[in-house]
Amino acid sequence: MLESRDEWIKKRAYAIWEEEGYPAGRDGIHWEQASSERIALEKSAGKEAKLGAKSKAKRKPTVAVAAVVDEPVGKPAVKRTSKKAVKAKV
Repeated sequence: MLESRDEWIKKRAYAIWEEEGYPAGRDGIHWEQASSERIALEKSAGKEAKLGAKSKAKRKPTVAVAAVVDEPVGKPAVKRTSKKAVKAKV
């Protein structure tokens, strides 16, 4: 679930407060710094979304690559019996 914008700013302001060593009386400054970071993040995400939409149309389709297995290629699990062997058993 996505967190709200205010919740993100609240968590970021708290992280800034911790990084600065728990100073008293700077909560407004931390909130403003976190808010500015969020705005910058939203602007950069918006630009990337616009650029990504244009570049996706020009991209070539990707090809899936088969996984490499370390097991040797061996004989089939079920052995076939020849017609002569079947007649010999009867």
